[in-house]
Amino acid sequence: MKSRLQILTSTLLLIAGLALLGITPTYAQDSDSLRIDELEGRVKKLEVLKGLKVSGYIQGQYQYGDVDASLNVGSKNTSKDEGYHRMGIRRGRIKFTYDKSIASAVFQLDLTEKGVSFKDVYMQIKDPKFSASSIKVGVFDRPFGYEITYSSSSRETPERSQIFRTLFPNERDLGVMVTLQPKKGSAWNILKLDAGLFAGNGIKKDIKNRKDFITRLSVDKKFKEIIRLGVGVSYYNGGVYQGSPNIYTFDKEGFVLKSDTAFIGKYAKREYFGVDAQFRVITPLGVTTIAGEYLMGTQPGIELESKSPNADAVTDKDTYIRNFNGGYVVLVQDMGVVPLSAVVKYDWYDPNTKVAGKQIGDLGKEDDFKKTSIGDIAYNTVGFGLIWNINSVLRATAYYEIIANETSEKLSDFKFNKDLRDNVFTFRIQYKF
Repeated sequence: MKSRLQILTSTLLLIAGLALLGITPTYAQDSDSLRIDELEGRVKKLEVLKGLKVSGYIQGQYQYGDVDASLNVGSKNTSKDEGYHRMGIRRGRIKFTYDKSIASAVFQLDLTEKGVSFKDVYMQIKDPKFSASSIKVGVFDRPFGYEITYSSSSRETPERSQIFRTLFPNERDLGVMVTLQPKKGSAWNILKLDAGLFAGNGIKKDIKNRKDFITRLSVDKKFKEIIRLGVGVSYYNGGVYQGSPNIYTFDKEGFVLKSDTAFIGKYAKREYFGVDAQFRVITPLGVTTIAGEYLMGTQPGIELESKSPNADAVTDKDTYIRNFNGGYVVLVQDMGVVPLSAVVKYDWYDPNTKVAGKQIGDLGKEDDFKKTSIGDIAYNTVGFGLIWNINSVLRATAYYEIIANETSEKLSDFKFNKDLRDNVFTFRIQYKF
């Protein structure tokens, strides 16, 4: 009998001979085929991942507010006589961007202790060959002014100005937008036009037949790499659904009622005009940035507030038409080689420019006038703070806001017979990835 060593040697010689003749066992072919399929699968996965980008940021926040203050984290004040403090995650954003060929898709979620919600869901078709133009469809920032589209991860103040939080809740809306801009390298690339049709209901579902039109024309130019100047003009033309036969328009010192069942199902005029400017210069002291916006127009609201629609259903409340104005000015000064920036901001919002101070709450001169109320109170805020840019991804902000409101003895039932105690201190740590 042959020894085991002889059998093994003969087998190896046989396999080698078959290999020289180009003959391979079936199991080897199957193994190679599986390996090729596996490699092809891995290549396809890499191709998909190549177009995917994941980014985001987390803002951990502590706030202290006076007794009447409204904080952005935690629950409301449970004390009637004392200030209170809360902590929480102000924003926990994660953004998925998939970019391939001339199209891209974006999904952005917000994850906090309050739950999970979506912020951006849109697709964008671009024209990379001939221009920087594009078409965007879905839920995204409204193209009005500068502060709306200025990311919360880059903005120097904890929150946007009150006028934007009132007129544009959640900043975003459902719609379709066209952007027209010459290609990079062109002398006309400094010009950009955004224009679109929107549902006019924030990030909630579309609830009306009529769509709102928003547009902004902007110019952004650099001078010798040390000066940057941006200017924009914006326009909003839309409507708010009327679920009531009663419309109040302002005349003299009060609201005059116009009532007709034919008003139900119609749309109250919603029209805004805005101008904005940004100036940035690099000096031996550091980077100095000054930005500001001014808005005016017509806003349909209800008796006790002028906030824009942002609900899942139309309302049957009476409509109050007001003329408003407001805006902000902000100064940011970097401190050279020291990773600190000082911030000072003033913003204001007057929901009814035809009445002020002690006049608010009056019936007017005739019995058919309806008195004004807290929905007509103007606010102004002075904020100041310090930003510590710890490194490229970590930032700390300390910011204090002094909030003042109009007062009237006739609004004592709402506590607006005096300036509310509603100042707020914010400390925030942000990690960006």
